[in-house]
Amino acid sequence: MKRLAAAVLLAASLLTARAAGTVRVFTRDTGGRPVADAVAYLSDPDSPAPVSPPADPVAITQKDQEFSPYVTPIVVGTKVVFPNLDNVQHHVYSVSPAKRFEIPLYIGDSKETIVFDRPGIVTLGCNIHDWMVAYVFVLSTPYYAKTGADGTAEVSGLPPGRYRLEVWHPRAGTVGRDLVVTESSDTTQVISVVLKPDHRIRRAPDAGGADYK
Repeated sequence: MKRLAAAVLLAASLLTARAAGTVRVFTRDTGGRPVADAVAYLSDPDSPAPVSPPADPVAITQKDQEFSPYVTPIVVGTKVVFPNLDNVQHHVYSVSPAKRFEIPLYIGDSKETIVFDRPGIVTLGCNIHDWMVAYVFVLSTPYYAKTGADGTAEVSGLPPGRYRLEVWHPRAGTVGRDLVVTESSDTTQVISVVLKPDHRIRRAPDAGGADYK
């Protein structure tokens, strides 16, 4: 009986794997160059898929007086910590509507764990080092990926159906299109974005920050 149940579960899992589709997204700028740090995500407006935040917190580190990663996509309900690996203090904050918070000056492990409980774009900053900027993209869909240096992101495990594909980048906003995913489909979508000038504050020539040790 146990063997039969195991066989049924295995068959069901294999059927699900075969039925799942994959969408590969290649994001490029108007010059044809790949765009890194773009978030590609798919959602079904008529039948939203549930999301399950990870049990362990996601880490956004501060090292060499920069946030890393620059863009972090997560699902609603995800916990995030902000370890400071520098030998100077940082004051992490956000005034974005999706999540307002601040963690006063500290060095070392994150003094707080922040729960991102609303979808939206959250801009991170440091009250001490104005050039430190990063983004958390809080999603209400489990189907997402971030482009690497080659501009490619792969979203797999998609049940057959109609989806809205959207791609977001800090310097381009959001662009999207509708598409259909069929059983075992594997498609590549090329998304062109117009990158606005990078207006981030230039890093200070002397980034010592000794007054805040």
